[in-house]
Amino acid sequence: MKRLTVLMTAIFAVLALTGFAQKKATIKFESMVHDFGQIKEDGGFVTCSFKLTNTGNDTLKIVNVKPGCGCTTSNWTKEAIKPGGKGFVDATFDPRNRPGEFAKGIAVTTNDPDNQNISLTIKGTVLPRQKTYTDLYPTKLGNLRFESSQLNLQNVKNIEVRTDTMKIYNDWKQNMTLEIGKDIPAYMTAKVIPETLKPGKEGLIIITYDAKLKNDFGYLYDRININTNDSAQAQKTLSISLNIVEDFSTLTPEQLAKSPKVVFTTTTYEFPNVKQGDKVDYSFEFRNDGENDLIIRKTKASCGCTASTPEKSVLKKGESSNIKISFNTAGKEGKQHKTVTVITNDPNNSSVTLNITGTVDKPAQ
Repeated sequence: MKRLTVLMTAIFAVLALTGFAQKKATIKFESMVHDFGQIKEDGGFVTCSFKLTNTGNDTLKIVNVKPGCGCTTSNWTKEAIKPGGKGFVDATFDPRNRPGEFAKGIAVTTNDPDNQNISLTIKGTVLPRQKTYTDLYPTKLGNLRFESSQLNLQNVKNIEVRTDTMKIYNDWKQNMTLEIGKDIPAYMTAKVIPETLKPGKEGLIIITYDAKLKNDFGYLYDRININTNDSAQAQKTLSISLNIVEDFSTLTPEQLAKSPKVVFTTTTYEFPNVKQGDKVDYSFEFRNDGENDLIIRKTKASCGCTASTPEKSVLKKGESSNIKISFNTAGKEGKQHKTVTVITNDPNNSSVTLNITGTVDKPAQ
């Protein structure tokens, strides 16, 4: 009898422990993916609710909900959910400036030991809104709007004549007359169509750039003025940028094989710590490893740095030269990085960037 009592006690103890061990919260969502379908970009926020049930035998807690990106926000059941109880996780999506298909994740953290980290998904397609003239012409000079106040012609060959167009929009309530300024450089021409632009109408500025007539290399910037009768701002200034590169397309394989070859000993100089106001000087050495003459077309330093003309700008095979760099640290502080661009007639290395880096110490107080 005593043995039976001990055995029964042991069995009940095991059952009690087993029952205790099996007590847990269990989260179950009706769906883990919500498809909004097609929504309008200008239709405002859209929200969905992920419904859930605690199918376990212990209290369920949603510890945290974290949207995958800044375009979604969430709300959820903050209170503890008893066994059999219901809860929710809401997700809100802002379609503004997000046209096209989307799929965003929402990370849910719970005290369910089998589902501590759950990923919910919202998806759909944002139908783009119809763009207004302020979208199409975001830059405004007085009452005249532009796609941009700068026209980038990008890479232009040194023998090329490049023509490009800027679109404009009259955001004024009366006719605007437009005339290209007389100070336009000789290597550029510009034309406005029409010369009188009616209110709410679009026009064109056609610009032609003659790189051969410019006779220069590298990144260049120009400005042209447009004179108008606009009472808010009569003169508009537009910027023209481009990179003039040498045309090597006519060279034969034999000519390319004999072409000049620029080789720098180093293209980076890291100077030791200097005091503010000190001058940093360095010479970048280079040579011509090619057959034909190497020509240094141009050297151009970034702001705060100067580069001298090489001792030799035309180098025969095997000849060497150097480019002296000077960096004035006045007004500078901390880590510095300056560059010098060297333009050459080497078809395989027509633009070389030299780097000057180092630290300028703050003056003692």
